[in-house]
Amino acid sequence: MTIEKFVVTADQMRQIETRIFAAGMPVAALMEKVAGLLARRIQALLKAEGSSATDCITDLTDLTDLTDRRKRGEGKKIVNLQLPVIGVLVGPGHNGGDALVVARELHFQGFPVFVYCPFSKLKELTGNHAQYVRSLNIPFFDQIEPLKNCDLFIDGLFGFGLERAIANPIADAIEQINKLNKPVFSLDIPSGIHTDTGEVFGTAIRATHTLCLGLWKRAFLQDRALEYIGSSELIDFDIPVADIQAILGELPAVQRITKQSAIEHLPLPRSPICHKYTNGHLLIIAGSERYSGAAILSALGARASGVGMLSIAVPESIKPMVSSRLPEALVIGCPETRSRAISELPVGIDLSTYDAIAVGPGLTLEAAIAVESVLESDRPLVLDADGLNILAQLGTVPILSERSALTIITPHPGEFKRLFPELADKMGDRICETQAAAQLSGAVVLLKGARVCISYQDEGDRTITYLNPESTPALARGGSGDVLTGLLGGLLATAIARKSPPQLVVRTAVWWHAQAGIMAAQERTELGVDAFTLTEYLIPALRKF
Repeated sequence: MTIEKFVVTADQMRQIETRIFAAGMPVAALMEKVAGLLARRIQALLKAEGSSATDCITDLTDLTDLTDRRKRGEGKKIVNLQLPVIGVLVGPGHNGGDALVVARELHFQGFPVFVYCPFSKLKELTGNHAQYVRSLNIPFFDQIEPLKNCDLFIDGLFGFGLERAIANPIADAIEQINKLNKPVFSLDIPSGIHTDTGEVFGTAIRATHTLCLGLWKRAFLQDRALEYIGSSELIDFDIPVADIQAILGELPAVQRITKQSAIEHLPLPRSPICHKYTNGHLLIIAGSERYSGAAILSALGARASGVGMLSIAVPESIKPMVSSRLPEALVIGCPETRSRAISELPVGIDLSTYDAIAVGPGLTLEAAIAVESVLESDRPLVLDADGLNILAQLGTVPILSERSALTIITPHPGEFKRLFPELADKMGDRICETQAAAQLSGAVVLLKGARVCISYQDEGDRTITYLNPESTPALARGGSGDVLTGLLGGLLATAIARKSPPQLVVRTAVWWHAQAGIMAAQERTELGVDAFTLTEYLIPALRKF
């Protein structure tokens, strides 16, 4: 079982660690193991060269001394003077203890190391490590100024569980480090970040790389923490799965989407006797004269899903344009308003013939009658864009609560605020936002952002949440959401036709959409990925996996 899927709060991590220690693992032994893994990983990331130091100098007291020795070429007593000078930031708790062991190990490997520790009181184990590090003549300072010329920093000031704002002089030291614009490796989580919500406690370390310890913390999946976390990876120190499941349960309520969990609900392989109707029939209701491209982009997303039949309802005036771009689709012309938006659905259209309906991209608010008709139907729905804005005008919770069929809503943060103004007090904590919205509405809530968050109520009324850990800023362009709506709609229609769990294809669509964006950005740069280009990478991204 991969531990990559697990996501914990600070309290859950404490409970898991308590079980480990109660089983007999000494705290000191675990610290040595974790810090050893950290030291080796940091060295690998730095791509340090040279052998272990066997003759490190013992009278190195400040960076000026080191700089002068480098200039004079007095390197005989320092193995490889080209190694970066490392400043280690040490806090009073076990995170500081980890940092001290890392400092010690890097010192033994020949790295020049300087320690900043502004605390007079340390936890006992951390204090023991501090005493030993001092005995190695590694310079200790309680001011940050002597470390300003370090080449990079290792942040071990505060680990998971911080609950209060960081005060001066430490807050000022953090600000000074951030202004240096030098690489920073944070241990477990950047100091100053709330472990669960990602909130910044006044100030926080802006890490270039964060090494999360044991299990992923929720902050790594909160948008507001990402600019502080930088790139991130998990340092697995072999937590027994039984201990994880004892606290989180066998089916954790909050999980990261993994490749394995995403691809297991792709509509593959197909039966050798399948036909177009067994692969689902999707109706997309989208577009207006002003936003004709939205209908095309959502349809191209649906095309990539492999849905068996695709129908697209658009204003009559743009029907020829859409037909020319998607010759395989059944394009339905709808009555128009004066501004050539959909005024209503055509007389006689039978919504029950479709396995699922996706509605919203490019509609404008003039399409309210058409959206109401769809909301009153018994069809599974994907609602996006103006479909959501119209829903907000009608009353989100009353309308969705009355629907018997599955409803998936895909708001960005602005649309979410309009849909759920009663959740204003939860804004910022995206996990709590989506969970509360799912509980209120009964819908599957897909909150867009750098880390897409999906929540829904299962059959036992338990709130299940999935978070997508990978994406790219290349998707922050108009039309990307339209592509996702079509892709999701196609997968939903196919899942219903195949009698597969429909909620689970939501995470598949989100993961697939993001992977296509990542691949496109790698080949074309983040600036070169428009929404149409994104559609061209949906199938190549899938073939990669």
